[in-house]
Amino acid sequence: MALTPSNMLPLGTTAPDFTLPDTVSGKTLGLSELKSDRATVIMFICNHCPYVKHVNAELVRVARDYQPRGVAFVAISSNDAEHYPEDGPEQMKRVAGRLGYPFPYLYDQSQSVARAYQAACTPDLYLFDGALRLVYRGRLDGSSPGNGVPLTGADLRAALDAVLAGRAPDADQKPSMGCNIKWRAPA
Repeated sequence: MALTPSNMLPLGTTAPDFTLPDTVSGKTLGLSELKSDRATVIMFICNHCPYVKHVNAELVRVARDYQPRGVAFVAISSNDAEHYPEDGPEQMKRVAGRLGYPFPYLYDQSQSVARAYQAACTPDLYLFDGALRLVYRGRLDGSSPGNGVPLTGADLRAALDAVLAGRAPDADQKPSMGCNIKWRAPA
């Protein structure tokens, strides 16, 4: 594990389109059917990363708090499951069920979606407005394993509240920090 920060994709970037298999439902789902006309959160996560394990419960709480307000949430794992089998589709489905993910958990086997979003770490969070323009990227909040800061989702919640109120989130956004995405070796 290498502690890695978000790449901080430029604000205003249009959400790259994708179609990926959902490990929970078994369906293939695309951004066009998952997005919301209010706000859409795309989260790059995985099963084995201690930083994701640390924030999982709060990701579920934030989704449950904001889905009734019209916000869509999508989780994607792009890790190399051949070298990190805990991050494979069957294990993703089990983790989603055990933790009660109220959002699809998509598998990006080709890693093309992670590359399109310039995702670097897990968790890596992106918030898009109703027009699918990036308005927030970075951390959930200031909590990380062992730092003693309470897990609240404050940074993402503040950005969501701003978007839902028709305002731009604060442009002073801090990168997420976590495990690097486990890229496959080039063929």
